[in-house]
Amino acid sequence: MAEKGRFAPSPSGRMHLGNLFSCLLAWLDARAAGGTVLLRIEDLDRGRCREEHARQAAEDLRWLGLDWDEGYEAGGGEGPYLQSRRTELYEAAFQRLREAGLVYPCWCSRSQRLAASAPHLGEHRDKGACPCRAFTEEERGLHASQRPPAWKAAVPHRSVAFTDLFQGPQSFDLAEDCGDFVVRRSDGIFGYQLAVTVDDALMGVTRVVRGRDLLDSAARQIWLMESLGFPPPRYGHVPLLLSADGRRLSKRDRDLDVGLLRAEKRPEEVVGWLGTMAGLCPPGTACTASELLPAFRTHELPRTDIYVPRMGGYEEMMP
Repeated sequence: MAEKGRFAPSPSGRMHLGNLFSCLLAWLDARAAGGTVLLRIEDLDRGRCREEHARQAAEDLRWLGLDWDEGYEAGGGEGPYLQSRRTELYEAAFQRLREAGLVYPCWCSRSQRLAASAPHLGEHRDKGACPCRAFTEEERGLHASQRPPAWKAAVPHRSVAFTDLFQGPQSFDLAEDCGDFVVRRSDGIFGYQLAVTVDDALMGVTRVVRGRDLLDSAARQIWLMESLGFPPPRYGHVPLLLSADGRRLSKRDRDLDVGLLRAEKRPEEVVGWLGTMAGLCPPGTACTASELLPAFRTHELPRTDIYVPRMGGYEEMMP
């Protein structure tokens, strides 16, 4: 099977340096493997996502010199490439899980449930099974008469092991380390874990490169892939970029967003800066993404999070 990687930004704001770091390494990984790249827009959160942000993300990737062969604004393949237009596909997968007895209705409050969006390091985890999993049919009927439920995956006590492209051998107990997780919210919006699993499978993605905060999501998605009859891709989780005070960079705080970068720097300078943090080139290098390919080796890249070094005045540009 031909190798295929992907970019999957969420259009909830302007991308920041950490997003570009992940995208660059995803592009390098796919191209070094002789594969193609697709661009998918993950706009499940309709309250925060905007079409203009999706268009801006595509333009910012092009500015950085990262191209793609299929997907948003390119067509081809197994589109559409906006998750908001793929609801029927998620519904079909959800029904297969339901028929197999792998999901159950949950009436826990929002604070008790996993968020449907991508989880982050340090967030509260609803590990293990919630009380709703043990409800009788009578109890479920009583709750259903009051409000609609969310639906959770009923994960087994089972170890999922895989070798991460960047982090090396990994093993997670689904019940102990991950816990039951939301596959469809009470408002009908499908959860992140189910949506990306279905998308990666149906789009033929073989290599998933993303931030280290999603490392345990790989175990969930491998289990979902197997439950739905799909072969899982290879996963690679890259270090997070941290600000000087130890925060992970975020869209919310506009940490080194691409608008600031584009106003002050050439794309080759930004690529070189990212390449330096990945150990692919010496400080002060200005280069294109293609020029980093000869030095790219997944097993030689850093595994731990990276503090963003100074780059010509960017410390003053941070909020």
